[in-house]
Amino acid sequence: MMSSASVTPSPVKQVVIAGGGTAGWMAAAALSRLLGKSLAVTLVESKDIGVVGVGEATIPPIRTFHKLLGIDEKAFMQATSATFKLGIEFSNWRAPGHSYIHSFGMTGKECWAGEFHHFWLRAQQLGLQSEFGDYCVELKAAQQNKFGLSQQPSLNFAYHFDAVAYGQYLRELATQAGVARIEGDIASVSKCPDSGSVTALRLSDGRQVTGDFFIDCTGFKGLIIEQCLHTGYDNWSHYLPCDRVVAMQTRPLTAPVPFTRSVAHDAGWRWQIPLQHRVGNGLVYCSRYMSDEDAIATLKRQTEGEPLNDPRVIRFTPGKRRLGWNKNCVALGLASGFIEPLESTSIHLIMTGLVRLMRLFPFDGVTQSAIDEYNTKYDSEMRAIRDFIVMHYKVTNRQDTPFWAHCRSMTVPASLTHKLHLFKETGRVFLDDGDIFRVDSWTQVMLGQGLMPAQYHRVADEMSEGELQRFMSGLKHQVDTQVAALPSHDAFLARYLSSLRKSG
Repeated sequence: MMSSASVTPSPVKQVVIAGGGTAGWMAAAALSRLLGKSLAVTLVESKDIGVVGVGEATIPPIRTFHKLLGIDEKAFMQATSATFKLGIEFSNWRAPGHSYIHSFGMTGKECWAGEFHHFWLRAQQLGLQSEFGDYCVELKAAQQNKFGLSQQPSLNFAYHFDAVAYGQYLRELATQAGVARIEGDIASVSKCPDSGSVTALRLSDGRQVTGDFFIDCTGFKGLIIEQCLHTGYDNWSHYLPCDRVVAMQTRPLTAPVPFTRSVAHDAGWRWQIPLQHRVGNGLVYCSRYMSDEDAIATLKRQTEGEPLNDPRVIRFTPGKRRLGWNKNCVALGLASGFIEPLESTSIHLIMTGLVRLMRLFPFDGVTQSAIDEYNTKYDSEMRAIRDFIVMHYKVTNRQDTPFWAHCRSMTVPASLTHKLHLFKETGRVFLDDGDIFRVDSWTQVMLGQGLMPAQYHRVADEMSEGELQRFMSGLKHQVDTQVAALPSHDAFLARYLSSLRKSG
């Protein structure tokens, strides 16, 4: 039975963040700007520990986070060499040579009984041959490399940005808001012998940093959440076979496009993320089917442009901590777990963890009920994202290499199996509590990967053939008209940011 007893009876006034990087400075900026009158926030980071800095792509909720913090979009984009992102293009996932886009937009119009894809499925049966994506503005704009902000309805978008520069930008915001930064290496973590709660960080030079509450942003090592509190880790590598990344940056050869590229290869996939000043490239792979040397060679062979740095290999174990909040410590970023970079969820998970923590913040002392609520939501969210990403590997026609043959035959979570069967047999999609991806996302990816429903909801039959044809052509015309009015992404970006330079 869950207890509501106090874990740390004393009020929380001093918050210590262990580690900088994206997670640490997101936490520092949010706490200081939103709860700064009630809390003293200190961040400890080492000058010698490099930031992983791989996650350069985001999903749309980051814009809500920025509004919450009062971040000026143009200033942020200028500081981080950001570009706009309308979705992800998946090439070679369903089959070699096939591609589709998972966009951030809504496709068509839904009705009370079912989503738009039911009407599209009926139209397909009647011979009205249009692609599902033809009814989504964001998807068509991405295909044509277009972007704009003045459209009505407005586009749903996110960003590509330099993750290291983003951390530095947030550091400036946080320190302006009163966050104290301490530079030093964490040598050990002290605990209360009675409660087991964390009391202080001891630095290698002997200094002690005490606090009432701690946020672990120390990356995969999890210095507090794992090495001190022994929280445990749920290993999901039996569902997510990729366990390594080799990353490299290159000079751009062409104008940046408003989408991330994800290109499947023999033992995983490769990303391409266009920034203003460079292109982020990475090869995600399974070490059972590809060596580090082959991965580096493959990335170099498949990447265009002059390399700006040497390729570096990052190893990871897909999964999550058993608890995101343990005692008086919350883990964020890589310290809390890592699913994999396929759908750009890493920075989003930092943000949702932070918002959840702030809503449950233990000003009057840590209670078990708050811990339980945080962990229930954290667990649900991580499992929903896991299922969405596993779907990309499982639902494929590929079995041309041992890796893809394994993916097609592997056992997946029962929750995902149910969702796939429901869609295949009935055309229905229902979201779970923790789902951050909307029905549109599930539908775009399932159809894109080749999973076609056996039936559609009969509400689509309420329209006559003529009415359905007019309905579908009208929607397509609206999309085409809106996309035609958009400027190119490159032209819009240059014009948008030039106004900041003039005013600055």
